[in-house]
Amino acid sequence: MFPVSGILIAAALSSILSQQSAPIFQPGAPGAPARVITQAEAVDLGRTTFIPADVAFMQHMIVHHGQAVEMVDLLQTRAANETVRRLGQRIASSQAAEIDLMRDWLNTRGQPLEMPGMAGMHAGHDMGDHALMAGMLTPNQMAGLAAATGPAFDRLFLEGMIRHHQGALDMVDELNANPDAAEDPMLSDFATSVVADQSAEILRMQSILSEL
Repeated sequence: MFPVSGILIAAALSSILSQQSAPIFQPGAPGAPARVITQAEAVDLGRTTFIPADVAFMQHMIVHHGQAVEMVDLLQTRAANETVRRLGQRIASSQAAEIDLMRDWLNTRGQPLEMPGMAGMHAGHDMGDHALMAGMLTPNQMAGLAAATGPAFDRLFLEGMIRHHQGALDMVDELNANPDAAEDPMLSDFATSVVADQSAEILRMQSILSEL
């Protein structure tokens, strides 16, 4: 008979081998499938570091995306053009999914969802012509959008969302300008998807706007 210690070692090895044979999935960016990675890649991902600029980017982008969702909420009852309505719904769906991804990214790394002082920024911009960050509509512009209906709303929505998307692209450019930023694979994939998706949507909205 095997001694107890030998049985325990054999059981441990069996467990390890069983774990090695199980596939490891890495979640993809919003809209992209997950991919199978090796144990070595999983270890490397676990060692991935991030810097304050990465965290600030995600925190700011959550707020940025949040306003886009608010804009689409207005669209539901005010838009006249069905093409604009459908486009807005797709934008809201993708940005809501990205907000969940960004929240998970921050939570997994033990980082706050909101940058210190952000609440004060919101309170200080309840009224006026000051946007919180690149491309976002000011409170007065949001009020003007909420007051519009029909074709006037459609035009304001498209003009505002084009500017909003361009602001997101500017935020990615600012992040990438830091040579130490976006080393985290998931963040890098997310930033790349933002550029691809929102650049395409800008072109689509410009085309729709020219037809109104």
